Amino acid sequence: MLDPADWERFREIAHRALDDAVDYLENLRERPVWQAVPEQIKAQLREPMPQEGRALDEIYREFAQTIMPYVTGNIHPRFWGWVHGAGTPTGALADMLAAVMNSNVGGRDHGAVYVERQVIGWFRDLFGWPQSASGLLVIGTSAANLAAVLVARTSALGHDVRERGLDQHAAQLVGYASAATHACVRKAFENAGLGSANLRVLPVDDAHRTQPQAVAQAIARDRAAGLHPFLVVGNAGTVDVGAIDPLDELADLAQRERLWFHVDGAFGATAYLSRQLRPKLRGIERADSIAFDFHKWLHVPYDAGCVLVRNGEVHRATFASEGPYITRMTRGLAAGEPWFTDYGPDLSRGFRALKVWFTIKEHGAQGLARTIERNCEQARYLEARIARDDAFELVAPVDLQIVCFRPQLAGASGELLDRLTDESVIRLQESGAAVISSTTVFGRRAMRVCITNHRTQEADLDLMLDALGRIVREAAAEMT
Repeated sequence: MLDPADWERFREIAHRALDDAVDYLENLRERPVWQAVPEQIKAQLREPMPQEGRALDEIYREFAQTIMPYVTGNIHPRFWGWVHGAGTPTGALADMLAAVMNSNVGGRDHGAVYVERQVIGWFRDLFGWPQSASGLLVIGTSAANLAAVLVARTSALGHDVRERGLDQHAAQLVGYASAATHACVRKAFENAGLGSANLRVLPVDDAHRTQPQAVAQAIARDRAAGLHPFLVVGNAGTVDVGAIDPLDELADLAQRERLWFHVDGAFGATAYLSRQLRPKLRGIERADSIAFDFHKWLHVPYDAGCVLVRNGEVHRATFASEGPYITRMTRGLAAGEPWFTDYGPDLSRGFRALKVWFTIKEHGAQGLARTIERNCEQARYLEARIARDDAFELVAPVDLQIVCFRPQLAGASGELLDRLTDESVIRLQESGAAVISSTTVFGRRAMRVCITNHRTQEADLDLMLDALGRIVREAAAEMT
């Protein structure tokens, strides 16, 4: 038996761990945003597999000393490096409760299944989709995008593609996305057997958005060449600058050309909760499928993504399978159809939906929407500060919550500015004051502040920009 020999002792250690965790969250501002893992800790975490067990209090002490201090940093108020949610204490509590239940949510008739159905139903209804629409909680948007590409493939070629594979005598499937689309869509084409060469990556306009006319022209060229266009991907918040494609126009195009319209809304789709921001996303509700994350702008602890599919029958036809081990019954634990395993690749699935359910129940749709709106307001605040600062220049429009900028240095070459940009970002991270990232915007390196953090205040942004100004000056003096 693997249960504790002394439940009271276990209770004592568990309470201590919970108290320490609450203290950690309450006092985040007193800690560096990020710090490098020392070499001796890395060496310790390469030790061989233990052959004999140890006391729980010793294991917890080791965790507290060697693992807990070296977090990614996204829970900190001054983390804006990538599109990471900041999590919530309640979400962490829900994750613990889900682990205690230890439910396999692949199917059958138990409470966790109905929680996931409710969560999917909330977002199906948010986008105004029919009750027949389907959905699935997955690891994240990369997996959700792959699922959507597979469903679109089934829609184009029929259920037989699962048995026969991609018929070499059939016209080659081709899809369309912009250069600003996340690389996971290209990976999805590779994993689906379509080949990344058959994803047409098209240029963006000055606002980093897909150009519907360019998509239409590419479709015409491919049809003339005897190929089979089947999918258009729109972006609801690009990963580099947060741009939103003209989704309504892309929906018109997909409908006219009879193509599947998929929206990668990794973080931006959840802005649809905000009545203030919803007009920016007009057209997302017309998609055939949407991929997004709960663990980004809704701050559900990692991991929790979602794929929604308007045509639930095609979704099921893409993944459902039968077997004696997963025989369905009309009564008992093996009842409860449809099973989630029929809508994705996994039979064993964790209870991700509970932390989403707790988060939405605690804060409500409008409470979460206000945090999203607040981050967008903070991005505009930072944009205005940079516009007044001679040390920096903006390099992309601020559409949602991402601000991209670079240093200004008189007489400096583009190569020097690129090196200065990356070096300054790294030094800021190493200082522990704040975490931002760097990216490439129209061929030049840029500093990128992505504000998906409910703990951020304007004073945090001021502190970051002031620290970054000092770091840039120091680095520039060394490089010139």
